[in-house]
Amino acid sequence: MSATAVAMHPSGRGLHPAWTGVDAHAPQLVATARRYIDQIELSLRPNTILKADEALRVFATYLVIECPAVAGFADVGRAEVEGFKADLGRYRTAKGSALSSNTLRQRLGMLRTFFDRIIEWDWPDAPARNPIFGHDLPVADDPLPRFLDDAAAARLLRVATADPDPLRRLVIELLIRTGLRVGELCDLEADAVHHIGDGWWLKVPLGKLRNDRYVPLHPQLVELLAEWVGHHDHAGTGRLLTREGRPLNRHVVTRICNRLARQAGIGRIHPHQLRHTMATQAINRGMRLEAIAAILGHRSLKMTMTYARIANRTVADEYQAANEQVEALYADPADPATASETPAMRRLRSEHRRMLGNGWCTRPPELDCTFETICEGCGFFATTVEFRPTLQAQRDHAGAHDQPGRRALYDNLLASLDADAAGDR
Repeated sequence: MSATAVAMHPSGRGLHPAWTGVDAHAPQLVATARRYIDQIELSLRPNTILKADEALRVFATYLVIECPAVAGFADVGRAEVEGFKADLGRYRTAKGSALSSNTLRQRLGMLRTFFDRIIEWDWPDAPARNPIFGHDLPVADDPLPRFLDDAAAARLLRVATADPDPLRRLVIELLIRTGLRVGELCDLEADAVHHIGDGWWLKVPLGKLRNDRYVPLHPQLVELLAEWVGHHDHAGTGRLLTREGRPLNRHVVTRICNRLARQAGIGRIHPHQLRHTMATQAINRGMRLEAIAAILGHRSLKMTMTYARIANRTVADEYQAANEQVEALYADPADPATASETPAMRRLRSEHRRMLGNGWCTRPPELDCTFETICEGCGFFATTVEFRPTLQAQRDHAGAHDQPGRRALYDNLLASLDADAAGDR
């Protein structure tokens, strides 16, 4: 049996019961892991503790099965790390899929942090150096957020509005209008709604990033929340949203979202998609990144920038502007698509030529040219009186075709020739 097939879902505080099997073969591994978990419980969130326990337990189980000579973490070297990485690569979930690169990165990252800390703390069971290097961690995936498009979001909201259960409607409207994380939604306190200044705000409790915040409330949400509070007691839970006297949990919220999404013809969704939907709608309607970050509770704009990659308006506008010029390059005056042009438009297309020293530039008038009169405008350009007829023709051509910039350039060149000729006399 693969070492990584040991139970993967710890619960409760302290070490997972599955450590018992490791303890029988390598008690030092368990003692160091227990001491470490007890230490980080003082400062880290419970979910982080569970992930650290999981990573240490899976690694220790691998060591017991595949590296029986390893008595403690001080004995771990590169050979054990390389073997563990290979074992993680072979592991398959209950659905037959391999571990994702983000899961691998998280698990190896937890172990690397563990070794860093026990080395810094000078623990007896610490190796001389960290056996897990930075390049052992897979490059993190950076996928675009999954969100509902405008049509799907509108269908979901219409279904929620028509739902006879006020809790289901309130859950959908809160998620899609405020961008709350599902954990934040479940932890909303009974007195979370506040009147500040001229508006109503929702106080979001400490969440994933250990920061609370206020989120402005849509007028419709203010009415829904007032009606909910007026007819529902928190039953001593201290929570705003309850069902049958118990606070909501993420599983109930997920079932609500999926029920209404199926009715809207969307299929299965995750509550977090509604957070992504709110942010995507906001950024593509001109809301500043700083404001979106404040509503979502992001610590830095880097976290919010991912939404700027979705249907970026600046990219679309610049692409359209460039595309129009490229299409002008490919346009064929004889093509049926140009048959609707007026005689004046066709004359403009045919007459828009730039006289050059030895010929003509025939680029379409829609296209800009960064090289126009580039030589004549250069500080190293020099001309003499024998080129006067050509310069005069270019000056006259520029004047006849309403090109004042070109005309002024050739006027200066001709004036320079006149001054040189006067000096020679």
